[in-house]
Amino acid sequence: MSANTKSSGKGRKTNFAGRLLRDLILLGLLVTAGWFGWVYHEIQSTAHVDNAQHADAIAVFGAAEYAGRPSPVLHARLDKAVSLYDRDIAPVIVTLGGGSDKDSGKTEGGVGRDYLLAQGVPFDHIIAETHSFDTEQQVARLKEIAESQHFDKIVVVSDGTHLFRIQLLCERAGLDTYTSPREVIGHLDDMDAAQRMMHEMLSYTALRFNLHISWLHRWLAGKGD
Repeated sequence: MSANTKSSGKGRKTNFAGRLLRDLILLGLLVTAGWFGWVYHEIQSTAHVDNAQHADAIAVFGAAEYAGRPSPVLHARLDKAVSLYDRDIAPVIVTLGGGSDKDSGKTEGGVGRDYLLAQGVPFDHIIAETHSFDTEQQVARLKEIAESQHFDKIVVVSDGTHLFRIQLLCERAGLDTYTSPREVIGHLDDMDAAQRMMHEMLSYTALRFNLHISWLHRWLAGKGD
C-alpha cells in the first residue's frame, strides 16, 4: 500500500470522527434545549394556574422574615392562604420554615402563625413548623405533619415559579397536593425575573435527575428557595 493511500485512509477516518463528534455535540445541544424548553413551559404553566380546591389543609412555604415581620414575599403568600381559608378551601393552615443564621430566634413558620392570628385565623386552625431550612426540608416536615394529622389533600402556596419544583418534591414524598400561586407584588425587572427562572430551571433539573454537583448546590443556595 502506498504512502498516499495510507494518508488518504487516515484522513477519511479523521474526517468521519470529526463529523461524528460534531453531530453528537449538536444532538446534545438539541436535547438540552428541548429539555429546558419543556421545563420553562411547565414552570410557567404551573405559575399561572390556580388549582386550589377543597382540601384538608393549606400549606404556606416559607420565605424571609425581618425581625418578626413577614417579608413582602411571605406577606403575599400568607395573604393568599388567608383568602383560601376564608373561601373554606381548607380548615387548617400550615406555616413552614425555620430561622436563619442572621435572625434572633424568629422563624418563618412562627412569624407566619402570628400574622395569621392577626388576620383572625383561630390559633387551633394553625400549625406552625419552625425547623426546616429549605424547600426539601419543608416538604419532609409537611409530610410528617400530614401523616400525624391525617391530611389527605393539601393546597400548597408559594411563588408561582416555585410551585413546579414543590409539586415534584411532594409527589416523591407521597403527598397529594394542589398548587396555588401567591399574587404578584410590584414589578420584577427582566434581569431579576431571568435569574429566578434560571434558578428554578436548574433546581428542578438537579432534583429530577438526582444530580449532586457541589458547585451547583452552592450556587442554588446562594440564590435562595
